[in-house]
Formats: sequence, C-alpha cells, structure tokens
Amino acid sequence: MRKIKLIWDFRGPDAKQTAIHHTKHLEEYVAIEKLNAFGIDITERNSMLCSAFVIVQEDQMKIFRDALKPHRGEIAR
Repeated sequence: MRKIKLIWDFRGPDAKQTAIHHTKHLEEYVAIEKLNAFGIDITERNSMLCSAFVIVQEDQMKIFRDALKPHRGEIAR
C-alpha cells in the first residue's frame, strides 16, 4: 500500500511557529479519530516558508483530506 504525504504550507515570519502548532492539531486529530499516521512533522524551506505534513496510507487519504483540507499532497518516499 502506498503512503501519501498531505501538506499544509505556511508563509511569513511566523511560518515555522504556525507549522509546529498545526502538527499538534494533526496529532490530536489522529488520536481522537483513532487513525494511523506514519509521521507528523514540519519541513522548513526557508525562514518565510514552512510546511506541516502527515503521512498516511493511501486507503485512508480521503478521510484526512476531506476533514482537514490539506493544501496539497504527494506520494511519500
């Protein structure tokens, strides 16, 4: 089963702090809904662009996508 990385991008001087905060909400969602996630973290591209992400199984992707409205997604490596 493929894994999908769902991504939320944050821009501006507070991008990193916002992305970190968003990961806490992702962790809460996974726990409350009793779903599986293979990773929740951030990626810092530069001081003005950070992304929060969750890695999920492809068959659960629609559950996450419909509830959390990620900005984009990609096949996880």
